[in-house]
Parts: sequence; C-alpha cells; structure tokens
Amino acid sequence: MQETRIDRFDRAILDALQKDGAMTNAALAEVVNLSPSQCSRRRAALEAAGLIRGYAARLDAARLGFGLRAIVRVNLKDHGQTTDRDFARFLDTAGEVASAFSVSGDADYILDVRTRDLAGFAEFVHTRLLPHPQVMQVRSEIVLKTLKDGGVLDLSLI
Repeated sequence: MQETRIDRFDRAILDALQKDGAMTNAALAEVVNLSPSQCSRRRAALEAAGLIRGYAARLDAARLGFGLRAIVRVNLKDHGQTTDRDFARFLDTAGEVASAFSVSGDADYILDVRTRDLAGFAEFVHTRLLPHPQVMQVRSEIVLKTLKDGGVLDLSLI
C-alpha cells in the first residue's frame, strides 16, 4: 500500500474532520485558514485518495443499553485461506462483534464484543462462538473501565 503525501492544510483538514466529521466546509475553512471552495476541493481529493474512508456518528454504547464490553481472544483449530474466510464470514454475521483483528502473538484473533449484559455475552460465547467448527479456544476479559477509546490519529506524527 502506497502512502499518500499530504501537506499541512490536508493534515489540518483531516485532523478537524476526525474530531467532527459533520463539520461543514465553511466551518472547516475557518478552522484551517482556507477558503470554503479550497476546503471543498481538498476534502474531495482526500476522499478520492481513500484517506477519508467515510463519516459516521460515534454512539454511546452504554446509553443505548450495551452495558458489557469484552475483549475476546480466539484461537482456531487449523489455519489456511478457507479457514480464515469461513471465520471472517462468521464475524460478518455476528452483530455482537464491534471490531475484529487478526493478530500476532498467542491468539489468532482479537474481538471487541458488545452485548447488553453478562447473560447476552454468555449466550454469544456458548451458542455462537464456541460451537463454530474452527474455534479451538476462547479467552475473554470483561472491560471494567474504558480509559481511552477515541480512535483519533495524532497527525503530528506524520
């Protein structure tokens, strides 16, 4: 994957939009010191280059009734393209899985799981995850407190 070069204005636009994706071009122009038309063109170019993958509202899971978050480590019985594809298809259908990562280390996958409560989590693990034919081992940690969950990139590092 080729890295796209950006200048300080692009960086400022990206920084502002990742903090508030609903920002209008006029408001964005004010923040980054460009005209609204220049901001609009640059924003469109950043979208076309794939640096902006989309816009979404960040929802408050707890206020919506998702009171339990767990980090789940999964090891598969065997490995291969078919196994990985099958497990990826399972994850696509598992609404409880907010994020999933193939990782190095002692687990094959790390899942970020959200459910209403412990009973919902147990239901997901015991009736859907553990019975999956490729799953060998599941280890989970219940999140007690979230310290940082912003997903904002520090663009000063590039």
